[in-house]
Amino acid sequence: MKVLTEKMNIFYGFIVTVMSAVFGKYWYLFFGFLMFNIIDYATGWIYGKYYANSLSSSVGAKGVLKKVSYWIIIAIAFYISFAFRKMGEVIGITLDFMILFGWFTLATYMINEVRSIIENLVKMDVKVPEFLTKGLDIAEKLTKDRAKGGEER
Repeated sequence: MKVLTEKMNIFYGFIVTVMSAVFGKYWYLFFGFLMFNIIDYATGWIYGKYYANSLSSSVGAKGVLKKVSYWIIIAIAFYISFAFRKMGEVIGITLDFMILFGWFTLATYMINEVRSIIENLVKMDVKVPEFLTKGLDIAEKLTKDRAKGGEER
């Protein structure tokens, strides 16, 4: 049992190290988004197969392509924020606020994924607390307002 525990610790340590190297110290946010992608796909598949009886490989492929596209857009948003901050350094202008591009993009897609998961569950007659759906509506509104430069609270 001790050997298994040690091997699991080494494996998890390796995963955390790789994720930290690729995504930085906030790797767990990106990992959370990946988990939301997987859960959303799974709940959509379950709904299609067992509730709607309309499972389609082309619809599933489109869903995977959509999820991959989200990751591409997030990468672009973070790169743009990094590039503009560096260009600001070159020309002597502080553009540190540009880092928000990537984080707002990630936050928007996380909210979108969680809402989609909840929608799938509701279609499967799972009771979802109303405060959760309303809370996501509020979070989406605040994220959009902040991205537009609004100061509503």
